[in-house]
Amino acid sequence: MRLADPVYALYTRRLRRRLDGASLPRHIGLIMDGNRRWARKQGLPDTRMGHRYGAEHAENVLRWCESLDIRHVTVFLCSTENLQNRRSDEIEFLMRVVEDLVTDRLGRPDSRWRLHIAGSLDLLPDTTAAALKQAVETTRACATGAHVTLAIGYGGRQEIIDAFRDLLYEGVSHGKTIGEIADNLTVDDLAAHLYTADQPDPDLVIRTSGEQRLSNFLLWQTAYSELHFCEAYWPAFREIDFLRALRSYADRHRRYGA
Repeated sequence: MRLADPVYALYTRRLRRRLDGASLPRHIGLIMDGNRRWARKQGLPDTRMGHRYGAEHAENVLRWCESLDIRHVTVFLCSTENLQNRRSDEIEFLMRVVEDLVTDRLGRPDSRWRLHIAGSLDLLPDTTAAALKQAVETTRACATGAHVTLAIGYGGRQEIIDAFRDLLYEGVSHGKTIGEIADNLTVDDLAAHLYTADQPDPDLVIRTSGEQRLSNFLLWQTAYSELHFCEAYWPAFREIDFLRALRSYADRHRRYGA
C-alpha cells in the first residue's frame, strides 16, 4: 500500500526519532536487486531501463546514509555471474549506466563520497574500467570521511582466491617457504589482501526484492554481519524501508557467531 505523502512524512520522522541515540551500523552493504522486475511491473517496454532507475536511486540511499552519519557503504552493482550469464545487450546497457553514474554523479570532484572499487576491472569493457579508475582518482582527495565501494565484476569466492594468491606471492617474495606461510597464516593476513582491505566489515547487509541469499557478495567480510531482506524492488526501496532496516538492526543483540 502506498502511503499518502503527509502520512509517509509523519511516519518517516517517527522512525528517525526512534533511531536517535540508537546503535547504527558503521558500514552497510547493499544488494540492489529487482531492477528488471520493477521495470516489468511498471510496464516499461525495455526492462533494461530498470538498471537506469536503480543507479539513480543509489544516490538517494547514499543521502539517507549521510544524514545518519553512516560513513561506509558497499553497493553490489554487478557480479561475475551477471557478466557471464546475462545477455550481451543487457550487459552493454548496464555498463553504460555505470559509466554515467560514476562520471556524472559519484565521481565528480565535489563528491562527498570517496569512491572505491571491489572486483576485477579486467572483466569489464575498457571504457567502463577507465571511467571507474578516473572516478577513484577524482575522489581520492575527498575529506568527508565517507566511503562508497562499488562491487562490480565482483565475486566473493574469487576475491578470497585472489587474496590468498597475493598473500602467497608476497610471502615468497620475502623469502618465506610455503610451509612457513601456512604455519603463521592469520585471519588478518588474508584480510589485508582483500579488495576491501583497510575498510571495516559490513555491520548490516540489506537485500531488496524479497530474495534471501547473499549471492556471492562479500563472503569473507559478512561472516558476522546482520542481514535484512526487504520485499521492495530496488528502485521502489523507500526511506521508510531503509529506516525499518536500521530499526531492526538497532533492536538486535549482535553475537558475532557466539
